[in-house]
Amino acid sequence: MKKELISELFDKFESACHDLDGLECWSGRELQEILGYSDWRNFTNTIQKAVKSCENSGEKESDHFVGVNKMIEIGKGGQREVQDVALTRYACYLVAQNGDASKPEIAFAQTYFAVQTRKQELIEQRLLDITRVNAREKLSKSEKKLSGIIYERGVDNKSFALIRSKGDQALYGGKSTQFMKSKLGVPTNRPLADFLPTLMIKAKDFAAELTSHNVVDKDLSEDHAISQEHIDNNKEVRKMLLKRGVKPENLPPSEDVKKVQRRIDSTEKKILKDLKKDK
Repeated sequence: MKKELISELFDKFESACHDLDGLECWSGRELQEILGYSDWRNFTNTIQKAVKSCENSGEKESDHFVGVNKMIEIGKGGQREVQDVALTRYACYLVAQNGDASKPEIAFAQTYFAVQTRKQELIEQRLLDITRVNAREKLSKSEKKLSGIIYERGVDNKSFALIRSKGDQALYGGKSTQFMKSKLGVPTNRPLADFLPTLMIKAKDFAAELTSHNVVDKDLSEDHAISQEHIDNNKEVRKMLLKRGVKPENLPPSEDVKKVQRRIDSTEKKILKDLKKDK
């Protein structure tokens, strides 16, 4: 997510915060617009899911979701009263958690309402952590999808491992997976992808998705044909990176993605505890 968008969303959420009897809260109607929901009815469905999550966590709905009425502008300078709901920071967090995380507004809101200090730099770092973990999970799903497709075409586990290895070699300009693991200090029993920067995780994911698509589209069935397809796709991804000034084998390693996930989980527990206190 670009810093410009982060700054824009940060300002929107800050300006939408109101004081309700000494408690900071956000209008559901205003939040609906910021989060990119065009229809209030659809947004109330997300709110109801958040209410259920609140109750499941042992909190009272009335402590975090308060029904209110507000006046809105209508045509020709008129006004009419509509139903609204005042949401605490914890309620807003639950609403965001029950939204579509693929939308940048939702992804930002999940972190914005989670980070109680509201320091923009913390939000940016947490978003980067979440993006990397999500990218790694997506790669795992893409590789599982690819393995399922080629298994149906008679490729066994050993052949699939070799195909992935050849793909890495193509992506890293002839450097083998083991060479890159050694260069980046990756433990021999851990996947290379767990220590790659987000860019390279997404690069591997894109190549895997291309292979899955083309194996089906071209109706490939032999080990050699599928392997060559995966090599070609990784070579093309490498060309694109090189064209943009990125040499994959020269990028430094990133923090173990499992440590990043543990940090997110640990922070999440603390955040939830603090948010429940902030009523």
